[in-house]
Amino acid sequence: MTVFAVLSGPLPKLGVVVLGLLAAGAILDVEPRRRALWMLGALVLSPALLLADIWHSPQLHFVHHHPLYAAVGAVLALTLLGVAATLIARRPWLTAPLAVLALPFRVPIESGGTTSNLLVPLYFVVAAAALAEIVPALREDRPGPEAPARRWVERLLALYVVLYAIQATYSVDFKDALQNMVFFYVPFALLFTMLRRLHWTRELIVMCLQVVVPLAIVFACIGFVEYDTKTLLLNPKLIAANNLHTYFTVNSVFFDPDIFGRFLALVMIALAAVLIHARDRRTAIGTTVILAILWGGLVLTLSRSSMAALLVGLGILAALRWKVWPVLATAGVVVVIGAIALAVSPNTFGLNQGLNGASSGRANLVTGGLSMFGDEPLYGYGSGAFIDEYKQQHPLASKTLSASHTIPITIAAEQGLIGLLAYLALVIAAVIALLRGTRADPIRATIAAAFVALVFHTMLYADFLEDPVTWALLGIGCALAITAPLGRGDPAPEPAAIAA
Repeated sequence: MTVFAVLSGPLPKLGVVVLGLLAAGAILDVEPRRRALWMLGALVLSPALLLADIWHSPQLHFVHHHPLYAAVGAVLALTLLGVAATLIARRPWLTAPLAVLALPFRVPIESGGTTSNLLVPLYFVVAAAALAEIVPALREDRPGPEAPARRWVERLLALYVVLYAIQATYSVDFKDALQNMVFFYVPFALLFTMLRRLHWTRELIVMCLQVVVPLAIVFACIGFVEYDTKTLLLNPKLIAANNLHTYFTVNSVFFDPDIFGRFLALVMIALAAVLIHARDRRTAIGTTVILAILWGGLVLTLSRSSMAALLVGLGILAALRWKVWPVLATAGVVVVIGAIALAVSPNTFGLNQGLNGASSGRANLVTGGLSMFGDEPLYGYGSGAFIDEYKQQHPLASKTLSASHTIPITIAAEQGLIGLLAYLALVIAAVIALLRGTRADPIRATIAAAFVALVFHTMLYADFLEDPVTWALLGIGCALAITAPLGRGDPAPEPAAIAA
């Protein structure tokens, strides 16, 4: 109890800064034993800060009144974590397919008075994989093999995490910044570190694709059922919105149609890469059928940002596979056709409601965010402060507002020019690192196209470093960028282990 009393005082802000430094150390340190200590510190401090933040909240009512049952549950969870860590320690490559399997699944949990859709299965995988690395590294008497040398992407990722933590200390919504650090930045930084250090083979890449494609098909089929029955499994806000409109939007298991659409778009980019490099008719036909299914699911999300991101990713793939100029010419034709369609029938695209109506209120968020940036241009209102400050300045804004839907503007408003420059440097360095030399490597080209599409999607929606897919693509892409093009020289994982 004394520990929580201390952590609930003035120390949480210092704790968040320390947490950012621990995550940065895990990203940057190439010596295994030191890196294990950074990771262990992050694993211990994250839940301590979170528990201190929510200790008196209603969701811990059971813990306060039934501490014995809570302790038994914690022991069982730690036992399962130990079993998973032991399995991963014996077969480190399992980190990749397990992480890919866990990426889409979110569990609604109330924290700090709000309900967040948290990636609980992914947290379990990250914690198990981290323990599988930490324990052997700390037990080893001799230094183990060092990780690959640091690149600018790693340095800028670490810098941004530390900046976010520091700028949380003066945020007008410190609780949100703390939760972002605990739920997103720290676990995803550990995920990046472990994926970055994996030995990626063609077989491992294919295995990850074999995990994610069936998931996408299942999720699309759930969307078809939702559309057919006009019912949603999740997200009461979307259910209410559907009742107000003549159209019906599906979200499958993602709580949000735009996040569902983003997931489908990224999987479709990977499948499109398979299609354009297919060497036999059977693969081409099967891939085309799957793409048609996923396209149907994407259309039912009505996510224009996801469809646009898909086009961007396909354009990158085409430019890397063939030539740039035909892709640019095609893009120009599409833009001209779109402009003509808007001019001929503006009502079809909602332009009769004005720009704000056509964009579902996002134009106001953009102008409001720019105004906030103008008020505090150097250092902003603090990490995680956008929604709280926007509502303060715009009392008539929707109470359900949860994002600015334009990541650069969110960063500019929250972190000012300091954070914006760090973000732009990170994006530029990542795009250069992932795109360089990809014409000779279809797998790297796919990773690069998916990352650029994701960055584009964040310009129209939300969640850049708050999305684990960003960190996963960066981890895999950075690992592949320093290795030779993948071949079949490495043995495939054991079938029995895959089945397990």
